Amino acid sequence: MPADIDVPDIPVTRLLDDAAARRPRNTAFWFFGRRLTYRQVLRSADRFAAGLRSLGVGPGDRVALLLPNCPQQVIAFFGALRLGAIVAQHNPLYTEEEMRHQLADCGARVVVVLDRSYPTLRAVRRTVRLEHVVVTSIVDYLPWYRRLALRLPLASARRERARVTAEVPPDTGVVRFAELLRRPARRVRQAEVDPARHLAVIQYTGGTEGRPKGVMLTHRNLIANACQQHAWDVGCRYGAEVTLAVLPLFHSFGLMSCLISPVMKAGAVVLLPRFNVARTVRVLRRHRPTIFPGVPTLYQELMGTPGVTRRDLASVRIFLSGASGIDERTIARFREWGLRGLIQAYGLTEASPAVSANPLDGSARNRTVGLPLPGTEVLVVDSEDPTVVLPPGRPGELVVRGPQVFAGYWNRPEETARVLSPNGWLRTGDIGVMDPDGWLTIIDRKRDLVKVNGFSVYPSEVEEVLRRHPAVLDCAVLGLPDERRGERVVACVVEHPAYPFSAEELRRHCEKYLSHYKVPARFVPFTELPRSPVGKVRRRVLREEYLRGGLPCG
Repeated sequence: MPADIDVPDIPVTRLLDDAAARRPRNTAFWFFGRRLTYRQVLRSADRFAAGLRSLGVGPGDRVALLLPNCPQQVIAFFGALRLGAIVAQHNPLYTEEEMRHQLADCGARVVVVLDRSYPTLRAVRRTVRLEHVVVTSIVDYLPWYRRLALRLPLASARRERARVTAEVPPDTGVVRFAELLRRPARRVRQAEVDPARHLAVIQYTGGTEGRPKGVMLTHRNLIANACQQHAWDVGCRYGAEVTLAVLPLFHSFGLMSCLISPVMKAGAVVLLPRFNVARTVRVLRRHRPTIFPGVPTLYQELMGTPGVTRRDLASVRIFLSGASGIDERTIARFREWGLRGLIQAYGLTEASPAVSANPLDGSARNRTVGLPLPGTEVLVVDSEDPTVVLPPGRPGELVVRGPQVFAGYWNRPEETARVLSPNGWLRTGDIGVMDPDGWLTIIDRKRDLVKVNGFSVYPSEVEEVLRRHPAVLDCAVLGLPDERRGERVVACVVEHPAYPFSAEELRRHCEKYLSHYKVPARFVPFTELPRSPVGKVRRRVLREEYLRGGLPCG
């Protein structure tokens, strides 16, 4: 693996242009059996760009995507970037409150949304300034025979149609995705972009105050991280790799490993809107992917499913694992099955996201997060005084510098200054240690971040919602070990003396304002919470009490 790389001075759209020029007939994406070539995707992206231009979108405008993994997400992504617009990625399953905050924060002019998510967006439109909404459906890009089956006058077809699609009222400013592609327009040329300065995406992440922050990633950030990953993967074959995209593209890990990186090498991507064991197994058997990005809990669930064998996974040469650490049982299971290529990596949204990874030459130490990627500098510093660099073996906060490090937080200069130094060092907030040979190990999360199936949950966000309920006098939210999900969210609640405690009522309250993975799995009553002399809740004490068996959170 080289120590450094050359980063080309190009916009992200150049990756699609090059792939379509060099491999026009190569499969770019599979979606439930429908095949799209690179030539087809390029033409659709350019037509979509023309459609967006007809809506008034231009350089610097924000185009929000509220989509699961589907061809429309890819087409809209590259189409918006063609105009020099900025793509703002959002989870299509967000609640009204979560969606309202992010859309208002990024100032999106246009939203591209799935029909099944439109009711939530419709409720939000009254308080957010949106000029246009582009609506699409999963059905639009299904193979013709699947679309035909959904139109059959059968009860089973009606049930399936109701499950995968939804009616959209003829509201003002709403246009169909397919209609936008059909609008006559002049060919759209690539807008002038300075890759080092102009933003490509705004990726939202959690904040220490509980409100998500928009991470500004430039074209150069994304191009650099893709180049770093390909320099790390010396065995990558241009135009021959097949990536299984189970990770959501609206997440930075999925965006890089399942879209930008594969397109750079003209690989095929099999898109799945969400993880489903049976469907994933069918895809593994039919498409024989060579690269399978995921999280440890996903691999554990897949390999623990009856009927899944080594043969189903034998085509995969890289299992790229991130978001949380791989435990010894998962490593042992891979070893027992004779599978190679399990790789623990580390990153964060602010680094586009990849920072380090284990080598692919058989020397992986997957209880670590490997070595820094080419062109990436990593130091361990004192978490209280980041000017003090710690020696090997001493735990401290990881700081990172490289071409993939973000430009700052959207409209948050003070928070940017707290984590990004003038000379480009990013404070990750993660506590780790480096050995004398440069191998990195993550010890703890400085900000008590909880990871549920790879998704980030910030305790303060959940606590803020809980405190709105009259029964909650005080609360603390923490993540506790969970074999299936990696971690589960647990709420320790001090009940108000005048209001009876009801876990079910608190759960229903949280479901109104939080995505399902953020809703606590358990609510535990407390008379008081352990606090420091300055009044901060000692979550570590609560975790240690649980691990000793003293906290009734089983």
